[in-house]
Amino acid sequence: MALVLDTGVLLAALNENDPDHEACFELLQSATEPLIIPTPVLVELDYWLRKLAAPGAWLILCEDVGKSAYTLYPVDDRLLVSAADLQTKYADQPLGLVDAAVAATCWALGERTIATLDRRHFGVLRTSAGEPLAIVPQ
Repeated sequence: MALVLDTGVLLAALNENDPDHEACFELLQSATEPLIIPTPVLVELDYWLRKLAAPGAWLILCEDVGKSAYTLYPVDDRLLVSAADLQTKYADQPLGLVDAAVAATCWALGERTIATLDRRHFGVLRTSAGEPLAIVPQ
């Protein structure tokens, strides 16, 4: 089992001023499964941390990655096509590449639980069996 992380949860956990900081920080601290960051999340997270968080927040995350607190999940050609397929299937959302890559990572790992604050997009996604994703934190 693994917990796939979306940008918002990481941003809130690293930004003490975020209203969801406590819930997201606690989620990441208490997780017993590997914490997976799809690599497109990094670009979006870097942007938002530099804009909203305290200086050094990005470095803290990078150091944690270096200490194996998180596992980076790369986007290869198959995951990219899977993400693009999701973007087409859910074109009415509109689902961006980062969100689509996060969902495609869930599918690739056989996971149904995602750590996100974005219920608008992830709340409508369904597995190939028609099941909704389980979203944490509550």
